[in-house]
Amino acid sequence: MRGGGNMQGMMKQMQKMQKEMAVAQEELGTMKFDGAAGGGMVKVTVSGHKEVLDITLDPSVVDPEDVEMLQDLLVVATNEAFKKADDHANSTMGKFTKGLNIPGMM
Repeated sequence: MRGGGNMQGMMKQMQKMQKEMAVAQEELGTMKFDGAAGGGMVKVTVSGHKEVLDITLDPSVVDPEDVEMLQDLLVVATNEAFKKADDHANSTMGKFTKGLNIPGMM
């Protein structure tokens, strides 16, 4: 049975890839990504697992008369940080699926 060896080899490769993907996912969770808005007056730091870790506000941006501006700046900074995390995750995890033609993956 010639095909049996190929299947076994492919299964070993898949198991190896799964382990590498798990390690990459774990490393991604320890990474930090920053987003900023308002010329750096609002900064948001997120993990690679999309958890907000820190928010830094310049006191000058905290205006009780203009809460909406602060809210908008927080949204912009957070979205920027999440985009950086997504971009890094896609480039890191994409190497595992590159060249694979698995139905439903793309």
